[in-house]
Parts: sequence; C-alpha cells; structure tokens
Amino acid sequence: MAAPLYTTASGQLYHAGKILIATVGLPARGKTHLSHAIERYLTWLGVKSGVFSLGDHRRKVLGGADKIPSDYFVTGPKSEETEALRKRILDEFDDTVIDFFFNQGGQVVVYDANNSIQARRYAIREKYGKLGVHVMFLESICTDPKVVEANVRSVKLSSPDYVDWDPEKAMQNYYSRIAGHEKTYEPIENPSFPYIKLINVGEQVVVNNIQGYLQSRIVFFLMNIHNRQRTIYLVRAGEALVEHLYKADADLSSLGWDYADEMAHFMVNLRRKKAGLPPIGTPTAEKAGAEGATGSAKDKFMEADSKAFEVWTSQRRRSSHTAYPLAEAGYKVIERSQLSEMNPGVVDGMSVEDVKFRFPDEYERKLRESYSHRFPRAESYHDLSVRLEPIIFELERTRNDVLIIGQSSVLRCLIAYLQGLQPGEIPSIQVREGQLIEILPQAYGVKTEVHEFWDPVARRNERDAAFDDLEEEFEQGASARGKPNLVHINDVVMATNAPSTTTAGATTVFEEGDKKKQAIKAEQPPGKLQWARRRNSSGKSPEGIRADREAIRELEAQLRDKQIKEQREKA
Repeated sequence: MAAPLYTTASGQLYHAGKILIATVGLPARGKTHLSHAIERYLTWLGVKSGVFSLGDHRRKVLGGADKIPSDYFVTGPKSEETEALRKRILDEFDDTVIDFFFNQGGQVVVYDANNSIQARRYAIREKYGKLGVHVMFLESICTDPKVVEANVRSVKLSSPDYVDWDPEKAMQNYYSRIAGHEKTYEPIENPSFPYIKLINVGEQVVVNNIQGYLQSRIVFFLMNIHNRQRTIYLVRAGEALVEHLYKADADLSSLGWDYADEMAHFMVNLRRKKAGLPPIGTPTAEKAGAEGATGSAKDKFMEADSKAFEVWTSQRRRSSHTAYPLAEAGYKVIERSQLSEMNPGVVDGMSVEDVKFRFPDEYERKLRESYSHRFPRAESYHDLSVRLEPIIFELERTRNDVLIIGQSSVLRCLIAYLQGLQPGEIPSIQVREGQLIEILPQAYGVKTEVHEFWDPVARRNERDAAFDDLEEEFEQGASARGKPNLVHINDVVMATNAPSTTTAGATTVFEEGDKKKQAIKAEQPPGKLQWARRRNSSGKSPEGIRADREAIRELEAQLRDKQIKEQREKA
C-alpha cells in the first residue's frame, strides 16, 4: 500500500473532498467485483475508502433469499409491509454510509447497489450532494449471456442468499430476480451526471463529465481491469552466491539452482493438477535441464499452458535465473525493472549489530516507522510501493495466470495490495523461502493458499553434510588436484579444475606464467527461450546460463576445498 505522500487536517487527499461512487446495472454484471477492485486501489493510494453493499445490509437484516418477501424484488405496486421494509433498510444503509464519511474519516465510498432507475439515481445525487459529497456513477453493462451465466454460477450461487439451496433452484430464483429488474432498467443518459460506463468490463469505456485528479485516477484504473478469473502466484528467488549484498547482484548458488528446479517442477505439477492431469516425475541432477524439472518439451499440455501462464521477474540475476527452468520448459519470462528488491542504501551488507552501532538514531526510527523510514540513500517500503504501481496496473490488465519471482520486500507489497491490507502491516508480512503463495482474486475478496515445496533448513543441512564429506576426503589425501583455471562467472573470477574449454556465454581466461594472460570470448549462439528480451539481465544467452549453472556447482566444491586447506595450514 502506498501511504499518502502528505497529510491534511481533514484527512482528505488529492484535494478531492468526499466522493461517493454509486454502481449502476442489472444483477450479475460484475458490480461487486468492480467495487472491491476500486477499494483495493484506493487503499493502495492511501485513501480511506470502503465498499458498502446494499445487498449485504439487506441480508444482515432479513437473512437469506428464503426470508425475503415474495414481492420484494418485483416491479409495480408492493404491499405496505414490503414498502416499509425496503425504506427502513435503505435509510439504515444510508445512515451507515454517512457515518463512515463524517464520523470515521472516510473519503471515498463505493455504493454497491443496482440503482437501475433514474429516480433512484437522482435521489442519491440530491441527498449526498446536500452533504457536500461529490457523486459519480459507475454503470456496468454486459451483453454476453455466457458471461452473465458464469458470473451467476461462480459468484451469486455461493453468496449468503443461497446457502443450502439446490443449485438449479437457486439459478431459477436469481434469473427471476434479473428479469424483474430488466423490466424497469434505465441506462444512464443524463449528460449532466458524472459517470463511467463499462461495457463488457473493459471492451468499451464511456467517460462523461468526470472532473478532479482522484476521479481521473479511478477512471484510468478502471480502464485496465477485467473480470476474467486468473491466478497470481508469488515465490521468493533462490539463494545467491553472495547473500544480503544488494550491490553484488550475485548469481544463484548451486543450492539456488536446485531450488529453481524444485520450484519449476512443483509449479508445473500444480498447473497439471488444476487441469486434471497426472504429475510428472521428480527432477534429478542428471535431468536438470528442460526435461528434468518440467517434463518433456513436446508435452501438449505445456504447449497450451505456456500461452495462458507467464513468469515475471526482476532484472536481478538471482530472480531471473530462478525462472530459468520454467523458461527452458517453454514458458514466457518477462523481466520488469520495477520488481527489483528494496535498495538498502548505506546499510547494504551490514548486520543488525553494525547498523545499531553506526546508525543508532536511524535504527530507532526504523523500529518506530518501519513502513515509511528510509536509511540514507536507501528506499523505504513506501518508495517501493510507489515504484510498484505500474506492476499493479499490469496485474489488473493481464488475463493470463502470472508467477512473480522476487525478493521478500517486493512480495510483501504485492500481497498487501491483493489482500487489501493497510500500509503499516506490510513490513510484518511473512514470505518464507520454499513457499509458493497462490492468490485468486474474487468478487468478494481474494482466496489465498500457501504451498510448501522446499525445506530450506533441511536442504542446507544436506549441503553442510556434503561439505563434511569433502573435508574427510581432504584428510585422506584425495584433494590433490591439478592447477586450477580461472573462469569468469557473472563478473566474479573463481577457480575451477575443469579443462580449459570455450564455454558458450562465458569468458575463459588461461594463465601462462605469472604475467601473461590471454582472454578468449566464446561465440554466443542466439537464445531459443521465450525471454522478453534477446538476453536476460546478466547479458548471457540461455546456453551461457546453462554453462554457468554447471560451473557454479563445481566451483563451490573447489572453493570449499581451498577453505579447508587454509584452515588445516593455520592449525
């Protein structure tokens, strides 16, 4: 959530005053979905807003559909009891909205109701206009009967109105309710009314007499959304060779590459499960390429799914390379600079104790203002949230399922937006390594599920045990090796005992004596993977990344040998 850039005595932002957005449209036209989407976005901007549903208030007073008087939704004359009941419910509802505006500091209300006749819209405008509230209308029109039916089945039948109802009877009841509204429905045509008219949720947008900065932001947001169901997945990037150092932009460690393989394998099997298909086998070290983690490249499901699912990463190496196994499998990987982790500034690479010692005052402020505080030359969570606004619009606009691979700071902000959390909650959101977070936006909120696919503690213990085995080999004299070559891996020169060969995408350096060095740059074949650019963020071709990946596994073992040897010599 992007907290406000400034504050005012009244609490109102953007010089907009109080705004009421009244929805207009027949039932099952996506009004509730639009209402909650607007609320999420305004909360992200730091505007205190709320969705007030007349249907929810009616259910609170009367209960489910079986408790509603038979003439409650019919056109024409109604019984005196029903008329009195409708008036009481409407008056109580308006009192709740007015209380939010004037007693709770609310700035924007989305008035979620049908408001399908002109007389009702005039009454709303007159009543709230007298209170100094700016009224604008949001009309949702849907001409596709299949979309309406899908909305009724997926949303309305699961509403509190139809708990324990037979689905077919519930469908008939709801369609009879729609038919009643259709007889009296009057589209907005008054040119003096400020309104937005959405036809088929974004296919066509009509804007009339909209004035004001915040109102224009709302219009721009609505031009980017749709009501197609899609799933958003979030996962942390794998372990890097150099952790907790922003400037290093280090590549993945061997464990990080294993993590990437496991994540891709789990992601593909989750997609297959949702499609009703059996899982593919577990990846092995020998099959760490396109077929190992994600199955055969000729899999028909993969070919179809690659058109409906895409992967977003930052341009940092550890993030984009975590997506590499999915790119090998045929999925499109898009690098977005806005997804880069939060810049720590002068405290980059420092431990908590170092920060306390060198910046005691800043550290205390960070504890008090964890969302808005920034260290010198650093970013705060607020800065990061502002930077992520283009990603928010892309998320709302895309119709594909999306997997976002990033660092925990970025994922916290995105989770807060999708779940409608407050700014102060962002720093405390837990995003653990080895968890795949699945978020499904729905009309009445979001559905969130957390999947576990990797145990970081157990895997690091396994790696430590493997290094203990290397130490035992050293003690037995098995560590005597030839003279190491030098290999450039993502701008870091490391030692390897592999033969001196020209590796695609990497630069190999041969040492000839103490003074003479000759550098040979390998020819880089064109990339065959679906990267959004010709190269990924490291500037390497896919073949170069694959070569680096295998070299890193070998280099870690060699560096560990060197460390053991130095420790023995000191002893």
